[in-house]
Amino acid sequence: MSRYELVIFDWDGTIMDSTGLIAWCIQESCREMGLPVPPESEAKWVIGLGFIQSVEHVAPGLDRERQLALAESYRRHFVAREHEAPLYEGITGLLAGLRERDRRLAVATGKARRGLDRALAASGLGPFFEATRCADEGFPKPHPDMILRLLEETGVEPSRALMIGDTTHDLELAANAGVDAVAVSYGAHGEELLRARAARHCAASVAELALWLQRHA
Repeated sequence: MSRYELVIFDWDGTIMDSTGLIAWCIQESCREMGLPVPPESEAKWVIGLGFIQSVEHVAPGLDRERQLALAESYRRHFVAREHEAPLYEGITGLLAGLRERDRRLAVATGKARRGLDRALAASGLGPFFEATRCADEGFPKPHPDMILRLLEETGVEPSRALMIGDTTHDLELAANAGVDAVAVSYGAHGEELLRARAARHCAASVAELALWLQRHA
């Protein structure tokens, strides 16, 4: 019997190849508002965090009005180009394989609900997931709220759940919720940064992740 009943996926940088686009939108929004433009590495570091945490990291010292203006600029840039972000090659087959083996699937993402709903519809992946939680529905990562809500909704014990994500925020989320985690290094945060956090495995590709899941989940 598999150890895991519920497999929880992050979205951006884990399922969808969108981290480069997100970083560009952050940089372009800062440029548009006359703010210092963060390097790509810094823009990618905040992916998955909540709105306030992200803004305070890439553009510290803004008042609330300017924070909201920056967020609106980002949203406008991202919505205009989100159709350009593809799924990672092999991810649909990975999800289908898990479902064929009766694994239950969920999403815990830093996206807003409207953004995730658009992505689920456009990608066709919506039917794979029985539960989803977004950053604007409770506490953002790395607070355990997202996973705790998913566990409550699905009735799965923490010991029977696995989180998969591409950032240290995902790994900290899992640790805070008391569930195991697997990292993927093909997204926002690199392997060295991810391996510094506790994870059962760090996969360099979707194919490697699929192989690990076949053996352990």
